[in-house]
Amino acid sequence: MIFVVLIVGLLAGVPIAFAIVAALLSFMATHDAPYALRIVATQMYKGLDSFPLLAIPLFVLAGEVMNESGITGRIIAFANVLVGRMRAGLALVNIWASVIFAGLSGSAVADTSAIGRVFIPEMEKHGYSREFAAAVTAASSVIGPIIPPSIPVIIYALIVSGVSVPALFMAGVIPGILLAIFLSGYVMLTVKVDAGNQSEGLTTQPASQALLGGILPLLMPVFVVGSILAGIVTPTEAASFAVGYALILGLFVYRKITLTALPRIFVGAMRDSSVILIIIAAVTAANWLLTYNRLPNMLTDWVLSNVDSKFTFLIAVIILFLVIGLFLEGIAAMLVLVPILHPIAVSMGVDPVHFGIIVIFNLMIGLITPPLGLCLFVAESIANVGMTRLTRAILPFFLVEVLVLLILTFVPETVTWLPRVLGY
Repeated sequence: MIFVVLIVGLLAGVPIAFAIVAALLSFMATHDAPYALRIVATQMYKGLDSFPLLAIPLFVLAGEVMNESGITGRIIAFANVLVGRMRAGLALVNIWASVIFAGLSGSAVADTSAIGRVFIPEMEKHGYSREFAAAVTAASSVIGPIIPPSIPVIIYALIVSGVSVPALFMAGVIPGILLAIFLSGYVMLTVKVDAGNQSEGLTTQPASQALLGGILPLLMPVFVVGSILAGIVTPTEAASFAVGYALILGLFVYRKITLTALPRIFVGAMRDSSVILIIIAAVTAANWLLTYNRLPNMLTDWVLSNVDSKFTFLIAVIILFLVIGLFLEGIAAMLVLVPILHPIAVSMGVDPVHFGIIVIFNLMIGLITPPLGLCLFVAESIANVGMTRLTRAILPFFLVEVLVLLILTFVPETVTWLPRVLGY
């Protein structure tokens, strides 16, 4: 009954959090009707009663402030100096601007929105098709939640006890850069647009000025991630520092933000954070119900008795999350499935940090897959090319990202080497 109600709700367009709550109530009403609402409400409250969860709205707010403060333009100018003169230079600037932006916001959707508004019309001016420009923007934005700081990493560490946020942060660095290299290689090999001077329209600044202009934004991830790695602050405290740093740049250094704009910025961050937190609350209640009915234990026993290879299990996990990512938002899927699959992975000898990055990378690919890929929706809303054309354009990028995922899965050192060197 739970899954029937959930699927019907999703097909009817009910927001995922409310569809989950409706499914829980429908099940519990048939088993313990007098206490159903009280139990679900209690478990939802417990799901949000966590100090580390404050990092989520704070990082969302930091991203909103950075979008308003002119930091995005400085990042683009910085990336343009680095790779803008190479073949398919404008597409490369798009990709590597996402890498730099990833170290600031940790959100793929924020990346797509901020960078897409600049690059999609600019790439069209220089001979790229509009759907290709939208596709490369959405595909490269997947890097955002992989390179630290990362909202999905913080949520994963909350779900799984014993896995440290700093270890997961460091584990995402090489996968994020590897994805950028593979995407860059693909566009350089396939794009037929002449690279000559195609990135000139992005900025009129001299190279030296563009490089200097990127220093202050680039110091933010150094301070945020570095302070966490050094054990000086918690992720939540680092997120508050990120907000303060972005506000100082926007209000006093670049002076792109006015005091009258702050209420609008805070309301936008509050709205976006609420969506994430309501999903977390609903899924926490669902996880309690699954655990109460011993479903994770039964699934673990079945897998251990039928799957005899660690790599067979990982392939099954990849396929499962790629399919789930078609229909379910990544954080919601993580909250539902990770508590079940993580113990199985550990019992099969999979490194917990390695498994965490595989899951996060896998689900972030779902952001560019129809019918519910959020980055796909944002890119299409900017490009206005129709979902069918955009889906065709993004398919090769999807295959490139799956290839990188397979490399990360079967070469664990690509994930675990850096955390191990740093002592995690």
